[in-house]
Amino acid sequence: MADKNKEYSNGEVTIVWQQEVCIHAANCVNGLPGVFNSKARPWINADGATTDEIVAQVKKCPSGALTYYMNGAQATAPKIESESIVEVVPNGPVLVYGNILIKHSDGQEEHKNKVTALCRCGASTNKPYCDGTHKKNGFEG
Repeated sequence: MADKNKEYSNGEVTIVWQQEVCIHAANCVNGLPGVFNSKARPWINADGATTDEIVAQVKKCPSGALTYYMNGAQATAPKIESESIVEVVPNGPVLVYGNILIKHSDGQEEHKNKVTALCRCGASTNKPYCDGTHKKNGFEG
């Protein structure tokens, strides 16, 4: 699968969007519309807010699809060093906060941190991760 990650920078901070991880919860669009506008192309305008505002909003991404790094530094996905927390979102995914190891059916292992959104409706095309399909198929639970 081709890398679908996109990067957007204001010169100070670079926002990284991992399309395949995004569950389209729209926290970014609703929280900082000057930067995140799903109707615009490109949909991220890194000059639309201060670096501090961007970093604060990216940290609120429930799926971890948005991360950032300060230019001149390595990519930063803020880690939760405390206990892991599991949250069932009504009519949505299971969110796991913290550091986890995903073991795929093909034996591949993947380390995740921050927030991982796992599919609960069974219809995601990116299992075990949520891809937002629950919104389209009317999943309730």
